[in-house]
Amino acid sequence: MEKKFEPAARNMYGFIREGWKRPDDNVDMKQLIWERMIEWRRENSFVRIDRPTRLDRARELGYKAKPGFAIVRARVRKGGMRKHTIRKGRKPKKKGINKITLRKSTQVIAEERTSKRYPNMEALASYWVGEDGKHQWFEVILIDPMHPVIRKDPKVNWICDPANRGRAFRGLTPAGKRSRGLVRGKGIGHEKVRPSLRAHKRHGN
Repeated sequence: MEKKFEPAARNMYGFIREGWKRPDDNVDMKQLIWERMIEWRRENSFVRIDRPTRLDRARELGYKAKPGFAIVRARVRKGGMRKHTIRKGRKPKKKGINKITLRKSTQVIAEERTSKRYPNMEALASYWVGEDGKHQWFEVILIDPMHPVIRKDPKVNWICDPANRGRAFRGLTPAGKRSRGLVRGKGIGHEKVRPSLRAHKRHGN
């Protein structure tokens, strides 16, 4: 008699991850996100919260519920650069108004602004939590490198090294590495991505 395939049992994080994969398919999840957008629009651009909204994603990125860690929800505007219209001296097709976007992703901008807001802490990583037609919201995981609990933890105290200062501004977070093209792959076909695009004189292209 053939054995039937039985899927592995999922823990709490598996159910949370499944709910955030396709929130539009879940009526309750869709309603919850809609209510959150109404509330978050009224808040400031940076809000420090007690616990992560997406616990599974925060734990995957290294978050721990211990002193020295902090979660900040950051709001960033969507869209392009919104250039002003040039009235004369240009061809209409040469004005360069639309379709002009930054090389950085919106997530990297959120990490940089949060790090600037909290200069005594380092950005470990961030994750998406919501968006509407005008803004995107990301939750940034911050670590205080001078906190005694962090300095004693052998799994986290690598961030206390001076070489990790200004991680968000140097593109060392996961989102920053994606913007730099370092996460897509290694080896054949990716020779001119490392150590950096600037090192291979590709930053102007």
